Amino acid sequence: MTQDALHAQRRAKASRTSAETETVLELCLDGTGAVDVKTGFGMLDHMLTLAFFWARMDLKLSCRGDLEVDAHHTAEDCALVLGKALLDALGDRAGIARVGYGRVPMDEALAQVTVDVSGRPWLEWRGDELLPPVIAREEKDVWREFYKAFASAARMNLHVEFCYGKNGHHLLESAAKGFGLALAQACRREGTTVRSTKGGLD
Repeated sequence: MTQDALHAQRRAKASRTSAETETVLELCLDGTGAVDVKTGFGMLDHMLTLAFFWARMDLKLSCRGDLEVDAHHTAEDCALVLGKALLDALGDRAGIARVGYGRVPMDEALAQVTVDVSGRPWLEWRGDELLPPVIAREEKDVWREFYKAFASAARMNLHVEFCYGKNGHHLLESAAKGFGLALAQACRREGTTVRSTKGGLD
């Protein structure tokens, strides 16, 4: 890998159109945390802004979804497009740290997030009994489906654990910030080799 390639910004564009949503985004992994997100679901906009600001990645995303039904399709499809863009931007994943961890308090709440960009998609989702059944007028399961879709499209192990807390917004915000920190660590460049004793990440 040349020095120019080592220092080149890792970028990707991605989109998804279905009968339920239309999503378009641009992602730069080597950014400053500049985020412009418009999904029509304010809580999702807030959480994506937090996550990618803390990841120090630049994200521009717009989505038009069937919010007259609920936010499920919008959240899930945004995550699918985001995960695909992340995977595309990483390329062959040579030189990345691969694993990352984030643990950020938000007032009384604490969540922790661990990721491994391993090529093996998996979501481990624990402690969501702490979340209220409805947050921002949507069922709490919207958030599990968001992270599940992201892990699937990005082909990563993603473990989210809500440790303690009483306020649903605070718990989700702690997780979003932790997710951003974990992504920043996992995607940082540390060399030129693939971090796997198998020789590959699939």
